[in-house]
Amino acid sequence: MRAAVYREYGPPEVLKLREVNKPHPKDNEILVKIHAATVTSGDVRLRASDFPALFWLPARLIFGLFKPKKSILGHELSGVVEDKGKNATKFEIGDHVFGTTTMLSAGSYAEYVCLPQEWKHGVVESKPKNLSFQEAAALPIGAMTAMYLLEKAQLSKNQKVLIYGASGSVGSYAVQVAKQQGASVTAVCSAPNFKMVKSLGADNLIDYKKEDYSLLLEKFDIVFDAVGKTSKSKAKKVLTKGGRFVSVKMLTKEKPEHLSKIRTLAEEGKLIPFIDKTYPLEEIVTAHKYVDQGHKKGNVVIEI
Repeated sequence: MRAAVYREYGPPEVLKLREVNKPHPKDNEILVKIHAATVTSGDVRLRASDFPALFWLPARLIFGLFKPKKSILGHELSGVVEDKGKNATKFEIGDHVFGTTTMLSAGSYAEYVCLPQEWKHGVVESKPKNLSFQEAAALPIGAMTAMYLLEKAQLSKNQKVLIYGASGSVGSYAVQVAKQQGASVTAVCSAPNFKMVKSLGADNLIDYKKEDYSLLLEKFDIVFDAVGKTSKSKAKKVLTKGGRFVSVKMLTKEKPEHLSKIRTLAEEGKLIPFIDKTYPLEEIVTAHKYVDQGHKKGNVVIEI
């Protein structure tokens, strides 16, 4: 099968299209023929080994000290179950699924991947019936991260939420999840992205290039840092007494119940993936170059 492989850390050009062995499912696994994957900020960070100084050594010990342990990147996917092990009973051959490859030995930049039907770090679920493979692949990580952190912040109805970086993958889902739960959302992003975040439900818009949100007189119950580029000390200036700050820099967990809820919300039309650009697997280097620029809106999808 074809796969985008990387044997060393570095720029997008370290990704090479190669023929590799097609995997075979173990007893508790399903074999998925992948139709779509994505390029997330986590993918580009792993590819470049671009970790904060404090976490650089622990990250290298986990992911590979001198070279990557996992040669195929890609954390999100959607596709069709082609085969399964004898103990894999959750899905049938032919089922459409979406999910993640978190902490597995191979990622989704390939024509096939084997997924356990259940495992500690990642998740797989039946694909929302109303979404294309491309749309479904763009859902899991951004939407689950948004949902997990808003739960951590104890989001409730009628609260005021400020989302910093509202036009990115996590931010675009955070806007929708907060609105779906009855909150008022102030979105911070660049002016060219106003139309996008407004379409997702944002009530108020702030251009971070022209206005410092921390100088606002308005107070918020939650400040959600969706891009890891603001701080708790800055957020405190606009938080209510007892208000909460959450950030994508915090540890999160992928929960099956979250992906199941995301599937339901998507099928009800309450959670919509925003796709910025789509590239074929052959253009994986170009896709990574684009995400490296740090200005993607929503999600970047890879068609396989």
